[in-house]
Amino acid sequence: MAICWMFTMLPRVSTMVDNNKRVSISYKPLWKLLIDKNMKKQDLRRLTGLSGATIAKLGRNENVNTDILVRICDALDCQLVDVCTVEHSCI
Repeated sequence: MAICWMFTMLPRVSTMVDNNKRVSISYKPLWKLLIDKNMKKQDLRRLTGLSGATIAKLGRNENVNTDILVRICDALDCQLVDVCTVEHSCI
């Protein structure tokens, strides 16, 4: 029971690397790519078959399964680097 409580206290969109650094995923490149392709989130959803909840997770820069990222890359004919970046920040 205590282990479950510990995991609920962890930040959802970032991971601690050490005591002074935090690593998080950003999907800003995905949103820029959609703009370049004149697409909306709904278009991405239809093209990939993703749920609204998954699109919302992406919008909040939350973790998603790598299979989701592969589906997006396949649908948009792009590479992973075109969809997300890893950001490092000091606390």
